[in-house]
Amino acid sequence: MAIERPKNPRWCLLLLALCSVVAIASAEVFFEERFEDGWENRWVKSDWKSDENTAGEWNYTSGKWNGDPNDKGIQTSEDHRFYAISAQFPEFSNKDKTLVFQFSVKHEQKLDCGGGYMKLLSGEIDQKKFGGDTPYSIMFGPDICGYSTKKVHAILNHNGNNHLIKKEVPCETDQLTHVYTFILRPDATYSILIDNAEKQTGSLYSDWDLLPPKKIKDPEAKKPEDWDDKEYIPDPEDKKPEGYDDIPKEIPDPDAKKPEDWDDEEDGEWAAPTIANPEYKGPWKPKKIKNPNYKGKWKAPMIDNPDFKDDPELYVYPNLKYVGVELWQVKSGTLFDNVLVCDDAEYAKKLAEETWGKNKDAEKAAFDEAEKKREEEEAKDNPVDSDVEDEDDDEADDAEADDSDAETKTYDSAEPKDDIKSEDVKDEL
Repeated sequence: MAIERPKNPRWCLLLLALCSVVAIASAEVFFEERFEDGWENRWVKSDWKSDENTAGEWNYTSGKWNGDPNDKGIQTSEDHRFYAISAQFPEFSNKDKTLVFQFSVKHEQKLDCGGGYMKLLSGEIDQKKFGGDTPYSIMFGPDICGYSTKKVHAILNHNGNNHLIKKEVPCETDQLTHVYTFILRPDATYSILIDNAEKQTGSLYSDWDLLPPKKIKDPEAKKPEDWDDKEYIPDPEDKKPEGYDDIPKEIPDPDAKKPEDWDDEEDGEWAAPTIANPEYKGPWKPKKIKNPNYKGKWKAPMIDNPDFKDDPELYVYPNLKYVGVELWQVKSGTLFDNVLVCDDAEYAKKLAEETWGKNKDAEKAAFDEAEKKREEEEAKDNPVDSDVEDEDDDEADDAEADDSDAETKTYDSAEPKDDIKSEDVKDEL
């Protein structure tokens, strides 16, 4: 006899919540850094570029604007500097596991050219020498440079070679905190999320050139001799009009007149200058028509690539052991926080909501207030606009008093005001 389950919506919600808690509790966290007390003991600042005096210092801060002053991270603090810092975690392999790499980044400096990415590294490295030449397994995060580059990098190392994702993934470009998440699954699929929203997904096979292509064009194939790939042909019925070749390119200018002071004996016989003949259409060509025998553009048939060898462990990084930041910044101010390496996308989503999600509205309000104060201070330092307004008011009063001549009013009040504004703006810029 079947037992009917109670149709209580509260019971269903409780069951779903319990399942969610169990799933998150079963997540394996390999590394989680919220940069709380003692973080310096877990991170090693590299000596890379120190001998050249171009190694930048990190600040431990919550930034100029934030949603929680106690939620701190590490921020680049010096312009035109190299930065390299890393942390170690117990070595693991993502074989048969989902790999989740997540962190938050904020470009307080209104970044115009620089990176905000992080790296996962494998094997043994000397953290004090960690730098741009240190091999890595995964590099992920935003990269901004001018108007052309505003994207998320996702670079995967395979057999010693670095491969950039072939799809474009736009990144955030404002001055607020954003969470970047890279998910790599055992079925060789991936997802890229920004602020817990999926921005790109696909397969390692198609979106990176990690392996040779499965199919290639047959190098032995040749286009058949009778293959007609001309889409349009001359119309065999079109005939050149009679007398077409007799039309001159140029004709005497009908509007030209012989100058009154022209002397045929001294100046020679006068001839009107020539102009282009509007009737001349160039060498005759028959019109084009659709080719009835057109077979399309010929393409070599695809065949199996003899150099392709599948790798069922294409997604596997067998000895992941470090997470690090290595970058060059022209203008400093990038802040990293809430770094996570785990095997559960739901746990990563929950962490993002507990940190970024909880503070994003307050951070936006703090940023808006900071911008308002900055604009007020700039107005005090550059009172050009207020002076122009006063001058405009004076001119408007003068124009209103002088109502005897409308043209004079327009000239005196409107034109000078526009000139003053444009010149003042130019000077200010």
